[in-house]
Amino acid sequence: MLSSPAPTIIASGLTALAYALMLWAHARMSAAQLRSLLVLAWLLHAVVLLRGLLNQPASFGFAPALSITLWLVLTVYLLESRLYPQLKARRALGWLGMGVVLLALVFPGATYPALSSPWMPLHWALGIASYGMIAAAVTHAWLMQRAEKAMRLGRTNDTDMPLLTLERLTFRLVGAGFVLLTATLLAGGWFAESLNHRWTWNHKTVFSVLAWATMGVLLLGRWRLGWRGGMAARMVYLGAGLLLLGYVGSRFVIEVFLQR
Repeated sequence: MLSSPAPTIIASGLTALAYALMLWAHARMSAAQLRSLLVLAWLLHAVVLLRGLLNQPASFGFAPALSITLWLVLTVYLLESRLYPQLKARRALGWLGMGVVLLALVFPGATYPALSSPWMPLHWALGIASYGMIAAAVTHAWLMQRAEKAMRLGRTNDTDMPLLTLERLTFRLVGAGFVLLTATLLAGGWFAESLNHRWTWNHKTVFSVLAWATMGVLLLGRWRLGWRGGMAARMVYLGAGLLLLGYVGSRFVIEVFLQR
């Protein structure tokens, strides 16, 4: 059952329609036209997110977290595709965008009538930003593996993204995600201390620290041992999976299975 306000339902429907139109027109329009459609979907998606964040009382959960994360990935893609037109992930991002917008409409999350600390939104913002950067790194790792496979099969052409460029972009995003995740963990500990709470090793903390350690090991392995290719991509997937279990996975179980 939909529990979102009518304007949010309309905005979400229009956003999903924009993503669907881009998917339908993928083989019928030029690259410039498809980019315009993707920018329109990105703008409508931003409106949906702002409506959700500005509603009173505020609500948040696993689906809105996924929606914000995908929007950040799309932001990175739109910026990078200006510099590297060879990046080809529009169809995948279109399907994911349509899916998370509709998912957030059905599962808007729990309401938060009052915050325990006025600084808590900063902790949330850092956490979501780290999700976005690491999710963008996952997208690039997938593109990197796809380019590596095409190169092995001799299917590359002059319009494909160079493998070394994809690899460099992937590790830049991993580095940015690692820094943001470090700041998120430090901020979480600082906020707990400021509220006279002890650091608690719950499932969210454990999975987040494991994700942080995985990304740290990957960056160290890249720096000292030259890790790259499939090994690096698998480490990115592992770290992202652990991070996803930290908040999104637990909230999914609470909201969908336990319905709390």
